[in-house]
Amino acid sequence: MATIDLSPLYRSSIGFDRMARLLDSAMRADSNAAGGYPPYNIEVIGENRYAITLAVAGFAEDELSLEIENGILKIQGRKQEDSEERQYLHKGIGFRSFERKFNLADHVEVKGAKMENGLLTVGLEKIIPEAMKPRKIEIGTSLNLLEENGK
Repeated sequence: MATIDLSPLYRSSIGFDRMARLLDSAMRADSNAAGGYPPYNIEVIGENRYAITLAVAGFAEDELSLEIENGILKIQGRKQEDSEERQYLHKGIGFRSFERKFNLADHVEVKGAKMENGLLTVGLEKIIPEAMKPRKIEIGTSLNLLEENGK
């Protein structure tokens, strides 16, 4: 596995040290992925709105859990033991347990989740704080701050 050196970015950027951890984690996750189970989509559904959809056919809502910790959304499926004794001629539907993790960018919040037709959809929205939104600064004739300091 190759490593990426981001040190040139740190010379002119402040607060992006989390980026190296995210890239490293993503590269490890791709190499350790458990066969891509369950399959999923990540979709842009509007400005600053996203959806993650996982194919979880065969799982009941109470067998699924969603958790967010330190900017990581973790979705788990734990199949309960089948109390019925069954005899299969062919068993091709996999009901194995799974865990999927998604790194969320700063200010991305989970807005809800729904289960429909064997698909679990998680709604996400990036909520930009007022302090980070662009604002117009009027140009005046003087700055009180500079005048107070004798400039």
